Amino acid sequence: MVIWQREIMTFLGLFLAVCVIGFFTKLFVSLFFILTLFTLFRHLYQIHCFEKWLRTGRRNNYPKTTGVWEELYYQVYRIKKNNKRRKKQLSRIVQQFRESTEALPDAAVVLNFKDEIEWVNKAAGNVLGLNPSDKGQRIPNLIRFPKFIQYLKSNQYDDPVIFPSPVNENLILAVRIINYGVGLRLLLAQDVTQLKQMERMRKDFVANVSHELRTPLTVIKGYIETLQDVDEGDSILLTTSLQNMQGQTDRMQHLVDDLLLLAHLETKGKKHEIINIPGLLQKICDENSAALEPGRIQLTLDSNAFLLGDENELRSAFTNLLCNALKYSPEDTIVQINWYQTEKSLSLNVIDCGEGLTQNDIWRVTERFYRVEKKRTKKINGTGLGLAIVKHVLMRHDAQLVIRSELGKGSCFQCTFPIITDVTQ
Repeated sequence: MVIWQREIMTFLGLFLAVCVIGFFTKLFVSLFFILTLFTLFRHLYQIHCFEKWLRTGRRNNYPKTTGVWEELYYQVYRIKKNNKRRKKQLSRIVQQFRESTEALPDAAVVLNFKDEIEWVNKAAGNVLGLNPSDKGQRIPNLIRFPKFIQYLKSNQYDDPVIFPSPVNENLILAVRIINYGVGLRLLLAQDVTQLKQMERMRKDFVANVSHELRTPLTVIKGYIETLQDVDEGDSILLTTSLQNMQGQTDRMQHLVDDLLLLAHLETKGKKHEIINIPGLLQKICDENSAALEPGRIQLTLDSNAFLLGDENELRSAFTNLLCNALKYSPEDTIVQINWYQTEKSLSLNVIDCGEGLTQNDIWRVTERFYRVEKKRTKKINGTGLGLAIVKHVLMRHDAQLVIRSELGKGSCFQCTFPIITDVTQ
């Protein structure tokens, strides 16, 4: 502000001098015209010098001048020095980023908004076959797995995509994409071969053990039933023991059946057939209503829509949801089952008036063998695998399980299916 004041005062001083001289010489107009031309050419010359200084890259210190132009040169020169310092800091940060990502055991690839490669680390060459020379190439042209291309186009990067390595089919990669910056994405590929092998071993172990347990359980169950048939009730201890043995054998049988079903869901291929969901729900409700008080199950069918999938799997999932709702709610309450359609989905709601779940329990109830620990007046039997089966069945049908619950006010288990095509009666 002081510089501008000084510049204005200088101009006013020259103008006052022109006025005084012009008053005595009668040449005011000529002198004022000369002053105007001098001021104009002075500023034009300064603009020329300033433009030349900028055009040459401002490599040298700014030229010596006076007035407002000296302040302008100084401010631009200061901005230049600040930008140079920031550029060095950014270069150092970028270098540290590259050095850290080079040290990562996981492959890292930077992509722009056009899916073009901006940078890759060393590990990307080992597991993805990408090299620094691939910069500018579109990654779908280099990694052509359909699952990866679909994942890249989906813009839904919450979960990783699993596929074999393009350079070694024995390696299994989990690829995740992270958005950052403006139009940039970081692709990370992790070798999960060992984890997948351990998971496969676990599945095989559970399936084999469950299968091997079926035969001895069948034999034991048969002998217990034979003993119960010949028991005449003379010994209360014997009768009670046989009943307990029968109950524990049945429980073990249910556990083995559930484990085998889970193993079956994890290994077998998907089945696609048209399923009459309203009819299936009616059958499930009729089968479970026989041993209950009349009217305890309330079925509402607001849609006649069918689904594509596996009827046996959906029957198992829906039955588990209904049995859980009946088992964990008072015997004098109603369990509601609603089948309806919205603009984007088909939904099944199973609503009970039971004891409800905490938020921590809601996150964990679909885990295998997880059971809510609560003090109850009577013991509720179960394997802890029912909701895990429901979750796996829904995943195989591209559906989701949403649980809404509040302690003391019951729960709502919602199965949401996508509408892929019109499958109606």
